[in-house]
Parts: sequence; structure tokens; C-alpha cells
Amino acid sequence: MWAGVRFHPGTAPALLGVPAHELRDRRVELADLWPAPEVRRLTAQVNAAADPASGLEEVAMRVASRAEPPDPLLRRLVETLDAGRPVAATADELGFGARQLHRRSLVAFGYGPKMLARVLRLQRALALARVGVPFAETAARSGFADQAHLARDVRELAGMPLGELLARSG
Repeated sequence: MWAGVRFHPGTAPALLGVPAHELRDRRVELADLWPAPEVRRLTAQVNAAADPASGLEEVAMRVASRAEPPDPLLRRLVETLDAGRPVAATADELGFGARQLHRRSLVAFGYGPKMLARVLRLQRALALARVGVPFAETAARSGFADQAHLARDVRELAGMPLGELLARSG
């Protein structure tokens, strides 16, 4: 059985204490980030729970309550890009230069703002496709040029066709 914690974009670095770009595309043991005794204590708490998923959630909430809050500008960045606004316009609205926005994005998300915008657009598309919106309409409503553009991005970002991704996440 597996249980996991999903973070709102940009919040994991504050909880884990490591810039996101240092963890991107890597599998890292928590004991490599935090002191081993703390990890053992938290692991024991999760394992002692009647349901490991709820135990993990309880531990994660406790850890989150002690962490520094994420940068509110990063939340606005996610909201603005998720609404489909272009990266350059978003940077201007937030008062960032392009390089400053890129640096802050690497630390918070693990990649630049353009990739973040692509990921958020894909998530919007997946939400529509999961409720049965036809793929062509999904593409148009989520900001893709056409269905072929959606298909290319899904394959590039998820490594599989849209139909297969939907079946796996079902």
C-alpha cells in the first residue's frame, strides 16, 4: 500500500527545507533531508495509525503548521498562470523581471514559469477530460491551440497518450 502527500504548487520547499529544483526528477529519502531521528519518529507515528494514509495526513498537517508560510506572491503567480494569463504579463503584474521570476520559480516549483504554466494548463485539461468533455473541446477550453497540441503536450509531459493517462488516473 502506498500513501502520499500532494502539495499546493510552491509549498513543498518550505516544508521540506530544500529548493524544489534540487529535488526535481529525483527520488530522495526523507532522511536525506531531515535528521534521521525525526524521520524515524514521524515514520513510527504514520505506521502506528489505523490507516497509514490518515496517519501520513496528520503528520503532514503537523509539519505544515510549524513551517514558514509560502511566499504569497508565488500563490498569486500560480493563480494567475492557472487562469491562462501569459508569463510575461504575469511577471509584469507581480512586479518581477523575467530572470527574477525564473529564479524564484526554480526554487518554488523546480522549473521555470513557462513550464509551470504548461503543467497548470495540462491539469485544467485533465480535469475537463475526466468528466467526459470531448478532447477537442477540452483542448479549446483549457487554452491549447487544438486537440493535436493537447495530445503533444500530454505525451511530452506525462509520457503517454491522453486516453491512457485518463485510464490510469481513473
